[in-house]
Amino acid sequence: MEVKWEENNLLSIREHAYLYLKKMILEGEFKAGDRLIERELAGKLKISRTPIREALFRLESQGFVKTVPRKGVVLSDISVNEVIEVFTILASLEVLAVKLASQRMDQKTKDELDQKIKELIEIEENEEENFNFEHIKMNHLINKASKSPKLLEILSGLIDYIHMAANMGYETPGRRKVSLREHIDIMKALRNQETELAEYLMRIHIENSKKAYITYMDSIQQKLLRNKS
Repeated sequence: MEVKWEENNLLSIREHAYLYLKKMILEGEFKAGDRLIERELAGKLKISRTPIREALFRLESQGFVKTVPRKGVVLSDISVNEVIEVFTILASLEVLAVKLASQRMDQKTKDELDQKIKELIEIEENEEENFNFEHIKMNHLINKASKSPKLLEILSGLIDYIHMAANMGYETPGRRKVSLREHIDIMKALRNQETELAEYLMRIHIENSKKAYITYMDSIQQKLLRNKS
């Protein structure tokens, strides 16, 4: 990817810094556990540390990197096989959460679902691209609605894995738009307490997310192999 730094446009610098670092991560320039040092990255890209810091914060919010005490920002250590295993686990746990949420539905949860559905439809109609947190918000709302503290605790521990995988899967052409529609359909079925439909849609959503992640990672591996040959 060609990086063009426009010194008279701070927003452009921030965006280019983010895209450049994300590309380096996805294409294997950094290894799991590697430190991403603001000063060194800023020097390499010949920009100030502020856009680098903001890019790293954005990448951390998406699960690609994490802040470790006494080490700073490091690349997350999550293997493809681990992510696939988590998807398999979620196929059962999140479907269970949907079932419990439907069975334990109350008016407050219906109101929250109505509001979230409205927000997602607006995003869809405006064709907005920046909704990286929406799948986490949706899952949290559903998991909370299950009224099962232990299930919520277990699912919360898997968020980092799926957040990063979902963002990688969004790199697969068309996946972002399809995923948004899946979110809307799941929440509508849940809102109407169509339990079996909501369970089915959640299962399909997780499977499609896994396939998109695998497709993207395969494309990255193929690109790396071509670059080596």
